Amino acid sequence: MTRIRLLRGVIGVCAVAALAEAAARLGAVDPQVVPSASAVLLRSVALAGDPVFLAGLADTVLAWLAGLVLALAAAVAAGVVLGSVPWLSTPSRIVVEFLRPIPSVALIPLAILLFGSETEMKISLIFYAATWPILLNTLYALRDVDPLAKETLRSFGFGSLAVLWRVSLPSAAPFVATGLRVAAGVALVVVVGAELLSGGTSGLGVFLIEAGSAGGGTDVTLAGAVWAGAFGLAVNALLVRAERGAFHWHFARTGQAAG
Repeated sequence: MTRIRLLRGVIGVCAVAALAEAAARLGAVDPQVVPSASAVLLRSVALAGDPVFLAGLADTVLAWLAGLVLALAAAVAAGVVLGSVPWLSTPSRIVVEFLRPIPSVALIPLAILLFGSETEMKISLIFYAATWPILLNTLYALRDVDPLAKETLRSFGFGSLAVLWRVSLPSAAPFVATGLRVAAGVALVVVVGAELLSGGTSGLGVFLIEAGSAGGGTDVTLAGAVWAGAFGLAVNALLVRAERGAFHWHFARTGQAAG
């Protein structure tokens, strides 16, 4: 099943690339505005040897990783506390639902003012955006833990912490992993968007802006976008594989596949 889905995805990508190539070569679009797929692919390969591009990509990845790790630690801890203390449930839900819809890009000016370092600014925005998917998945997962399993453990004399450690957290872990996978994609969009809008000095977004303003051509911008997409696809694939390996019992029980 996984191989079939992968094959379909490859066929879809090849079909879109073929259509874009045909449109450029037949003159349906202006190649100066929308370059051919082959030109973008060649430029993407060339960027692999560009030290300026690689340095910017490394800055973006490091900020992305730091913000995501911090968000994971904070969101899981907050989710455990809010999901385990009944009288915090309603107040926390109001706060979460109020803050969650605020777009991260709207906070870029505030982040620039609060953080003197460009890296700190990006990490703070990633942290904010990535926290919500993980926190919500943790909260909902803890609320849906089988009460019979918890009561059974309590009947054998186990305390609240033991029940949390032995039942609640293992049951919630697959859903936390799904939240992390969603947050990873959100974090990548946010970090590149922050670099594009904040007028920084390093990162993939800065490289794209400078390449476009320097007359590097649309193919350079699209090649950078291809790298961002490839990185996001690779991260998602790795996280899916990790989910299947770590929580195979969950997918076997529910009859679902991580995807």
